[in-house]
Parts: sequence; structure tokens; C-alpha cells
Amino acid sequence: MNIDDGRVVSNFIAQACRNEALTVQSPGTQTRSFCYVSDMVPGLIKIMEGSHTGPINIGNPGEFTMIELAETVKELINPKVEIKHVDNTPDDPRQRKPVITKAKELLGWEPAIKLREGLPLMEQDFRQDSLDSPTNHNTYHFTS
Repeated sequence: MNIDDGRVVSNFIAQACRNEALTVQSPGTQTRSFCYVSDMVPGLIKIMEGSHTGPINIGNPGEFTMIELAETVKELINPKVEIKHVDNTPDDPRQRKPVITKAKELLGWEPAIKLREGLPLMEQDFRQDSLDSPTNHNTYHFTS
């Protein structure tokens, strides 16, 4: 994941690392589910190698409000940042949560990495990328 890809998790982590306010689109009660890549890839491989046809959702059914996500990023990454509400976009869905019943039953797959484990791993990855890539045109300005 690119730190400046516009997704809420990378946005919050980037903002926390830059000592910027975490911008939550109002009202902040909309929910999302987040699946760490080390969980996602084995699930996709099981689908590709399996004999099952039809849709099978791969994702993490753990659901968090945007306020909960911002508070968790603040707690784990940078307790000094503030959380600021901004206007929401009109097409923002209220909920995104996969139903993974088929993945569990047909593939024996379910995610293992919890949000609180994955966020510090992403922060570490973003910080390492900023050190390893002298030609990277993104300026991270991470602080400790």
C-alpha cells in the first residue's frame, strides 16, 4: 500500500507520522473492515487452487467506525495528534463488511491479523519505505 494512496488507513497513518490532525469524514460513524495483506494473499491462493466456483468473500469481518479507527491510530502511532471532523463526500457508503462464511466453510480460511496488530506493521513499513527509497518523490516527513 502506498502511503499517499488516499485510503483511510494509509491516510491516518501518514497524518499521524507527520504530526497532522487525523481527518475523519463526518459523522465518523460509517464503518469499514480492514484485512492485512498477509491474511489476504493465502485466502486468494486457496481460492485459485480450489475447485469451488462462484463468489467467495475474502476479507476481515471485524468492523470499525471511522472514529474508532482514528482513535486507534492515535493511540498506537501518535497520541499527540488531534482528530478533526471534515465534511463527508455524498457517495460515501455507511458500511463495508464482508461476509466470509463461504471462505471459512469451503476453504478453511479466515483472517488472523487484528487491526491493532496490523496498524503498527503498516507504520513500520511506511517508515522503512521512506528510508529505502531515495528516489521516491513523496516526502514523508515522519517524526517520532
